[in-house]
Amino acid sequence: MDPRPRWYRVGWALPWLLFQFFPAADLVTTDRPLGVRVVAGAALLVFTGVYLDVFRRAFGGCWSGSLLGRLAVVAVLGTGLAVWLGPSWAGLLIYVSAASTVALPTRWTWPAVLAAALVCAAVVTLHGETGLLVLPVLCLLTAFALRGTRHLVSVNAELAEAREELARNAVAEERLRFARDLHDLLGHSLSLIALKSELAGRLAEVDPARARAEMADVEAAARRALAEVRDAVSGYRQVSCAQALAEARSALSGAGIAARLPARVPPLPGPVDAALGWVVREATTNVLRHSGARAVTVTLTDDGAAAVLTVTDDGRGPADDTEPGSGLAGLAERVGALGGALTGGAGRNGGYELRAVLPLVAVPAEAGTR
Repeated sequence: MDPRPRWYRVGWALPWLLFQFFPAADLVTTDRPLGVRVVAGAALLVFTGVYLDVFRRAFGGCWSGSLLGRLAVVAVLGTGLAVWLGPSWAGLLIYVSAASTVALPTRWTWPAVLAAALVCAAVVTLHGETGLLVLPVLCLLTAFALRGTRHLVSVNAELAEAREELARNAVAEERLRFARDLHDLLGHSLSLIALKSELAGRLAEVDPARARAEMADVEAAARRALAEVRDAVSGYRQVSCAQALAEARSALSGAGIAARLPARVPPLPGPVDAALGWVVREATTNVLRHSGARAVTVTLTDDGAAAVLTVTDDGRGPADDTEPGSGLAGLAERVGALGGALTGGAGRNGGYELRAVLPLVAVPAEAGTR
């Protein structure tokens, strides 16, 4: 059902009712038998009501056989009254033209409009009222105006649908972004918590002090993860490369994996620094989960044009029959949004190598936090 109010759908027809002043005035001022006046007045009222209903149905998207029947009533009454009562009623054929324009398919519109204009011209000419030859012209101009109006209505409807579709796509994209960020945040933190909890359990009897230290790290990691999730929900979360390297050192050493990390992180643009932090986090998580590595090396270089981060391990390397996980896919999107590239595969000396190259150019801050 059309959600627009009925007055809106009928409103397109109301301005044209001004032309009914002439047949109404003729009905009152011209000396005719009472029966003729009654019949003509009733026919005019029926004509007007059906004409308005045609507009309501046509602009409400109710094109059907019943609409064509109503259009036929308008055409018959308008033509009959004009031929019967003379030039003052010839203006009704303008309504016939308008109703044909809004109710008929395009291939039938112009034949119907031309027919109405010809009948109007014939009525005016046969009665010698050449000054009213403007009425057939108005039949054509009305059709052109309403065709333009219908086109604008159609375009506006399509624009409204396009805006709704864009809004739905924006919501879906934001959901995807948020899901990816939560994966990046919680995947690393939960892996670290699980690893240190397992280690603390093994050390509980043989080295209680070390076990307590590991559990303290578990508590700190859990609190940090909780704070990061809160920041992510608030939309203000930012991960720096230096912070990610410090977390990686703690997680790898706790797992008994030797880690060679950069001694310092050069000054980087905020979005680039955040993106590299995510790369370090994802690489560390993958090493802890899948690699079986005993050593990890992270290098970070900056030549003024681009920053290059490489994470290599001596583990089992990539499996030939597996697809990249959602974490790496999310990283590739994040790095690609900054004009960079992320590659991963077998290292030169075995194991796995993850490499991110990011240009050091000014980028919107939003890109680095997505």
